[in-house]
Amino acid sequence: MPIKSDVFFRQITLNPIEQDARMNTDILKRAEVWLGEAYDAETRNAVKDLIDNNPKELEDAFYKDLEFGTGGLRGVMGVGTNRMNRYTVGIASQGLANYLHKACGDLDEIKVAIAYDSRNNSSYFAEVAANVLSANNITVYLFEKLRPLPELSFAIRHLGCQSGVVVTASHNPKEYNGYKVFWEDGAQIVPPHDKNIIAEAGSISDIAEVKFDGNSDRIHSIGEEVDKAYFAELKKLTLSPGAIDKHKDMKILYTPLHGSGIMLVPTALKTFGFENILGIPEQEIPDGNFPTVAYPNPEEPSVFEMALKKARAEDVDLIMATDPDADRTAVVVKNNAGDYTILSGNQTAALLSYYLLTRWQEDGKLEGREFIVKTIVTTELLPAIAKGFDVECFDVLTGFKWIADVIRRHEGEKTFIAGGEESIGFLIGDFRRDKDGVSTCAMVAETAAWAAEQGMTLYELMIDVYVKYGHYRDRLISLVKKGIDGAAEIKQMMVDYRSNPMTEINGSRVVVMKDYQLGVAKDLVSGEETEIDLPKSNVLQFFLEDGSKVSVRPSGTEPKIKYYFEVRADLPSADQFSSVDDQLTAKLDAITEALRL
Repeated sequence: MPIKSDVFFRQITLNPIEQDARMNTDILKRAEVWLGEAYDAETRNAVKDLIDNNPKELEDAFYKDLEFGTGGLRGVMGVGTNRMNRYTVGIASQGLANYLHKACGDLDEIKVAIAYDSRNNSSYFAEVAANVLSANNITVYLFEKLRPLPELSFAIRHLGCQSGVVVTASHNPKEYNGYKVFWEDGAQIVPPHDKNIIAEAGSISDIAEVKFDGNSDRIHSIGEEVDKAYFAELKKLTLSPGAIDKHKDMKILYTPLHGSGIMLVPTALKTFGFENILGIPEQEIPDGNFPTVAYPNPEEPSVFEMALKKARAEDVDLIMATDPDADRTAVVVKNNAGDYTILSGNQTAALLSYYLLTRWQEDGKLEGREFIVKTIVTTELLPAIAKGFDVECFDVLTGFKWIADVIRRHEGEKTFIAGGEESIGFLIGDFRRDKDGVSTCAMVAETAAWAAEQGMTLYELMIDVYVKYGHYRDRLISLVKKGIDGAAEIKQMMVDYRSNPMTEINGSRVVVMKDYQLGVAKDLVSGEETEIDLPKSNVLQFFLEDGSKVSVRPSGTEPKIKYYFEVRADLPSADQFSSVDDQLTAKLDAITEALRL
């Protein structure tokens, strides 16, 4: 969100390090703005220290403004326009307030719900947002304590709000925080709202325009009453209460990884009917320093070190973990060797989709109007499963807001069953409109109970799905490229892939290339081009003759370029799983080596 630094600029004496910083006059001018009296003394001192002693950090803190990506506003905490702090949160909140008054000005009352997770400064940033919005004559519903992101999505709809905010940086390292904005349907903002809010924030030319002094009469505390309403809706999702009752003593180990999941997940499992729920006391304490893990991302196998130790000692049946804002769930299941296997997000999505569609079919609820949704980098196993049940599967851009967008566009005409993404996000039902790690935990446990009724473990059920639809294996590789140089390198890499597109990978011919920035899918065999009916996005996909898929895109929330790989083979029978799995692993290794990653 740009601040017009010429308004704030004041001349100061430059030392030699400052002279070096003058190589980029814009950056120094932007920093000098923050030396003004409008900023608190602690901020001014920190900025002055960067100018005097750390030109590289100064550059990274001020070279750009935080932008809304696939996950909203997200960045390292600290001083600067490219950092999460009181002022960037204040500007974002003022921009949101200005836009709400323009977009919803005909309403007698504009309402916004706000939640936050366990990260350092999350409650503080939530209070800053609440104060700014309330000072702009907006009614604010602020959760009394930390809460999972999906409950905020639910609260927006439940309380009839026009917007919502969650202060979180999801699974990022501890130095990060973020600011996710939602619209009245409970989904994260999409065009035109995102661009309009950014434009409003960008038009703020003086920090004095931000109304930091809140109106306490307009800030209302919420908590338990919303929890109860959420659990009442959650309970309606269950499809196999009989199976749960028979297997209610199944040993389930859950860890929130120091995050907000502890507020709802154990209760959700009990609401479904499960009674034997174990935890890891050290990881149940909300703590933004995440002291027991190096990185609070449940996609990282290392976060399960403590859980696996306890699971082996207690002979646990199922392990689950959620990230700090509890919108994503990682699942660990017992394998056929008696040890534990961490499922990928694609595998969890496939298991849940297969279970839900099976039970909907058995209950006679598939009437021809039902659909599921996946993102373009998510496994092609999902549409294969959907086709097997004659259910439509939509493909959308990366970011769960696009799954919610499909739900919104088909509301009243089609019935949404579930949606998933490879990054362990899943949503069942539409009473909230973002990925929901709380309900996912409950439904994974239910799927395990149902599988047990069929005489299978979740691991065996996964193999059974592969026999029916093909064995799919996936891999994600992320290359971190920080700062200005890193951003430029990522940009150039995408330019190079477009100007010199790959025609074969690992000896297999590329038969289709999809460029979502141009909005074109090209058949490289026939030369035919077709339009991609999705918003433009900087993503490239290569579909190979042997059924493999390679996707490349810059992250919308982190300084990374991401490579998504998927390979497939037929699985004739369950007893051939290991050999076919080894073959697919070898193929993934060969593809990544061919791309020199």
